[in-house]
Amino acid sequence: MLPVMLNLTGRVVVVVGGGSVGLRKAATAREAGASVRLIDPHPSDLGSLARDATWVADIYRSDHLDGASLVFACAPADVNMRVVADATARGVWVNSATDPGQGDCFLPAVVRRGALTLAASTGGASPALARRIREKLEAEFDAPYVEWVRLLQEFRNDVLALVSDSVRRRTLLSALADWPWLDRIRVEGIDAVRVAMREEIHRVARS
Repeated sequence: MLPVMLNLTGRVVVVVGGGSVGLRKAATAREAGASVRLIDPHPSDLGSLARDATWVADIYRSDHLDGASLVFACAPADVNMRVVADATARGVWVNSATDPGQGDCFLPAVVRRGALTLAASTGGASPALARRIREKLEAEFDAPYVEWVRLLQEFRNDVLALVSDSVRRRTLLSALADWPWLDRIRVEGIDAVRVAMREEIHRVARS
């Protein structure tokens, strides 16, 4: 398996099956910026998805996959087998909720801390274990990580613009991403560390 991060902004993601699993997959895809098409013959309450997803109240047909970049098969097993076959024939990535091994992609358990995304997967072997690993990550990666990543993002362009030597630039970026800065954020606060990082960048640029 090759772990990847997909940019789904503006892409069509089809979810077949509007039960609890399908709604979760639809919400995840929508949060990633996708245009969600949800296929189920029995419409139900989309909740917050109502403004952002299209519900097709119909029995699944292969043409429901037209234009899709990613498909989630979240219907009964016999329907999911057809969805997987149709998506595979079209060369579209597909995830099967009833038999993950049928499809060609899995959704990992995810922890988001601002721009930092952590994912844990067992390749479909044990979603329960992946969930427990996610819970450990949630406890360990707390709010200061959000601030640290925000600072690294904030100053990255400054480093690229001010430090012309590629070796010194790479060394500086690595140093700013080292653990002592996280410790300083915890002790000194974000504003003090922002000043300290800026001073370090200018010191290296002048040297």
